[in-house]
Amino acid sequence: MKDYSIENLIVDDEAYDQEHVTAEITFEEKMYMLTFQKSDLELMNAWLLKDGSSIPANLSESVIQEIKEDISKKIQ
Repeated sequence: MKDYSIENLIVDDEAYDQEHVTAEITFEEKMYMLTFQKSDLELMNAWLLKDGSSIPANLSESVIQEIKEDISKKIQ
């Protein structure tokens, strides 16, 4: 069973024809927003959303990898 849940998944067309995937995730009862480059799912940024603001997130590589695999299945 996954330790997280994807609450929202958005594929954005950005400048220069680059697409990004933004995922809002609940992990350990906290909300995170992660943005990946769509072509290879390279992590662009990760934020912890708390009290109406955002701070850089510190997620383990194993959690990020699991999320990337889940997103890959959803966007194919």
